[in-house]
Amino acid sequence: MSIQSTLQSFLTNPTYLTIWGVLVAISLSILVWDLWKNNEELGRLMKFVWGFTVLYSGPLGLAGYWWSGRTQIAHDSLWRKGFRSVSHCYSGCGSGEVTGVVIAVGLLALETLWVAVVTFTFAYILGYALTVGPLMEDGVPFGEAVKDAFYSETASITVMEVVAIGTDIWLAGEAAMSDVLFWTALVFSLTLGLVAAYPVNVLLIEFGVKEGMMNPAEMG
Repeated sequence: MSIQSTLQSFLTNPTYLTIWGVLVAISLSILVWDLWKNNEELGRLMKFVWGFTVLYSGPLGLAGYWWSGRTQIAHDSLWRKGFRSVSHCYSGCGSGEVTGVVIAVGLLALETLWVAVVTFTFAYILGYALTVGPLMEDGVPFGEAVKDAFYSETASITVMEVVAIGTDIWLAGEAAMSDVLFWTALVFSLTLGLVAAYPVNVLLIEFGVKEGMMNPAEMG
């Protein structure tokens, strides 16, 4: 059995999917409880970021939050900054990818190539928007905010989406929206995109291309 067919079998197995659904529900419950009980100081944007990260990646997203995103972390580090940064990118790009896929497949019934084009476009737009918006709230002019987002986020978004969309097409390129594989492959591919873009974000911060998200411990 090939890797592709093995993964397809795994992603359509009712037992595995039930276990994953339970893990995601538990992870989201823990996140919401901790944000409400222990981390109210976190900004609205980062609560949004962690919510989508855990929704898409379950226990992996929760582990990343616990390790790098709480005000209770003992000390900050490049690797923690990198995970906060990639999660920020992930929440916007993931939302854009889901939106793009639903529109391209569900509404427009496009062929695979155009599904990829539309999905890439939405992922870039929402990925950039999640950087442009906060910059403008801080008083940065729109043009300058767009340039800053393009400079700091393009490499991360590109790696994330090449891996995510490529994996999704590889696993579920022939699936319809009514198929379980359509949705499970999408979620699985999003997590692979997160993992692939993580070291990219670490390098971008290390070389000063990105500043990285603020140390949450400073908000506590």
